[in-house]
Amino acid sequence: MSIASIPVVPTPSSVALMALAAGPASASELMVGSHPPALGLPHFPTPAQALVWRNWEIVPVERLAAVLETTPAVVMELAGDMGLRLPPQVAPEWLERGYVTLIRANWHLLPYEQLLRLLDWPAKKLADTLREDDFLWNKLGLLKPDCPRLVYRPLTASERAATAALRGVVREHFPTLQDDDTERPFGFLEAMATAPAGLSRSPAAAAAAGGDAFGLRLIYSYSAVYGDPLMTPELDPFPDGLLARLGEVGVNGVWLQGILYTLYPWEAAPEYAVGWETRLRNLRALVARAAARGIGVYLYLNEPRSMPLSFFAGHPNLKGVEFPALGVAAMCTSEPAVLDYLRRATAWLFEQVPDLAGVFTISMSENPTHCHSKNTGQGCPRCAGRPVPEVVAEVNRAIAEGAHRVKPSARVLVWTWAWPLSWASQAVALLPPDVEVMNVSEEALPTHVAGIDGQVVDYSISQVGPGPKASALWKECRERGLRTVAKVQFNNTWECSAVPYLPTFDLVEAHLRNLKAAGVDGLMLSWTLGGYPSPILELLVRPADEVIARRYGAAVASRVRLACRQLSTAFQEFPFHISVLYTAPQNVGPRNLLYAEPTGYRATMVGIPYDDLKAWRAIYPEEVFEEQFRRLSDGWLAGLEALRACRAEVEPAHRAEFDDLERVATAAWCHFRSTFCQIAFVRRRQSQDPKDRARILELLDEEIALARTLHDLARADSRLGFEATNHYAYTLNDLREKVLNCTHLRALLGTS
Repeated sequence: MSIASIPVVPTPSSVALMALAAGPASASELMVGSHPPALGLPHFPTPAQALVWRNWEIVPVERLAAVLETTPAVVMELAGDMGLRLPPQVAPEWLERGYVTLIRANWHLLPYEQLLRLLDWPAKKLADTLREDDFLWNKLGLLKPDCPRLVYRPLTASERAATAALRGVVREHFPTLQDDDTERPFGFLEAMATAPAGLSRSPAAAAAAGGDAFGLRLIYSYSAVYGDPLMTPELDPFPDGLLARLGEVGVNGVWLQGILYTLYPWEAAPEYAVGWETRLRNLRALVARAAARGIGVYLYLNEPRSMPLSFFAGHPNLKGVEFPALGVAAMCTSEPAVLDYLRRATAWLFEQVPDLAGVFTISMSENPTHCHSKNTGQGCPRCAGRPVPEVVAEVNRAIAEGAHRVKPSARVLVWTWAWPLSWASQAVALLPPDVEVMNVSEEALPTHVAGIDGQVVDYSISQVGPGPKASALWKECRERGLRTVAKVQFNNTWECSAVPYLPTFDLVEAHLRNLKAAGVDGLMLSWTLGGYPSPILELLVRPADEVIARRYGAAVASRVRLACRQLSTAFQEFPFHISVLYTAPQNVGPRNLLYAEPTGYRATMVGIPYDDLKAWRAIYPEEVFEEQFRRLSDGWLAGLEALRACRAEVEPAHRAEFDDLERVATAAWCHFRSTFCQIAFVRRRQSQDPKDRARILELLDEEIALARTLHDLARADSRLGFEATNHYAYTLNDLREKVLNCTHLRALLGTS
């Protein structure tokens, strides 16, 4: 994830850096931050029942029993008494592909020692994951709640009565819970494993059919595990079925992360390259598989990656600015040996994987790299007097020189992420002529939602680019003869990341039209979210009218088009601001619990919104913020109802595609409407006004209905709630728990 204005921790894709640096050997050494008291879960009779509920069908019963220091039979009894499904249908993928969901679910329940037992991880692995797995420590709030040790004890008579009441709520709202799910969690992986019959077009053929306006169409995997994918090929980031589907909609490039010292046996630190042979072998295999489908593979480089302070004891000349809180220091590019390392390592990469299509770079923000990468260059005596654009340009020049020394045709994309306008032009002027410059299209685009002025930071679909920064830099690049690439998000953004795509055809088509007019040479279609081969991506190769007619049938095409236009219009009501994107509940929807009293917890970055309305609303006054989500959700529902009105006339051959569209649009509405309800609830929860008290009960009822609706959708479609770096935003039991939460609050607030 790219972030600019929120504190960051290092996030290398490989475990090599921190795994070889000094790390915690026990739970007591794991970082805890401010360590405030954990939040209670009063909608469960006991904490032990909350633990069983949240981990049911995710963690084996035997392990739950070990954590609670009881027997599997007791755990089964606890689950059965709450109405959970027996026997449990445990999906083994959770511990490999859903561990972020698992950690988040237990963050307020278990102390580290018991969390490690639940995960069956050593302390070092959890430490590495918190530090490295796409800002996970940030997403959890930069703190570990103080949780008392949780051990099973027999229930009291009053707790047994409360459990019986809980079971009654479950049976009332989820009468089919004991039945098999239509699609199990991670079921989409099976569909993507192999190419479906009938998909035969190459990306070149697909793009040629649509006019081939953009020579590069690059995307990330929908389902990759963030860690070290080249060391775990069994967790294939790009299975053949996904490659085939991406190629069918015109994608001709895919990317994954790379860290040079894990791919190159650097003589200064050969211990950090352990496994390089395996990584390069697996990279060659991926490159060959993708090439067979006309797709190139690119690596994301955020270099030169910082190193642990202990490394510099033997290499003091390489040391730059220190980051004491992280235990690392930058690699000082004023030292020629650092730039020489970048050249040699990149050249080695293309020598070893000659069919690698190229690389793209981020040279500001993200992980500490060169001395100026985190705007702390004044701390280095060698770099303090050097202009930032000079340092940025030399890093990119060294990487390009290494790549082009071996493979002149390799594409080197220099991403201007976090380059301020004050010096971005200077850096572009210093870049070599054989690189391409990539800008976030909509960055710095002025916004005027509800009459409140702002601008786009990060990514947006609701605000259609390009913005002034990208336009100005592309103009300068063309004057220098440099090729240009637009970084865009067409499937989804942090405006709503839990659906595989937002059916906002008009907004995306308008953005594409603007980019064609701007003369952009290529597109990077996603960051780590947005990689699904969707109807929206098909706009790359044919206009929306054709996409809709082909997918949903000529009989309803015009009506579906109008319904989707209503969705686009409604989405423009989204109250855009980076703090809204990162902290408000629209990414988790009904999963976010409601609280009768303020929690005091701050919302975390695309992780746990809590009840932090101040962070959610950012620049918008409370009443405006609430009104915007009302307008968005009401307008979206109008489009959704227009879509549903087409159902009876959809031809059988197009029914599956139409069902998919309706299901995804409905799930998105659940997220938007729930966000509105949560805003309205937090604003009124402490009011004693009878009208507000009555409204609170209405909001709780609506949240129950939304949780049930999304639950039924997610039970039928394993994509809903999933995003590659955050894993599942919610489990089915999370959505059932929201009903328990609202039922409890209804009883509490309805009598207060």
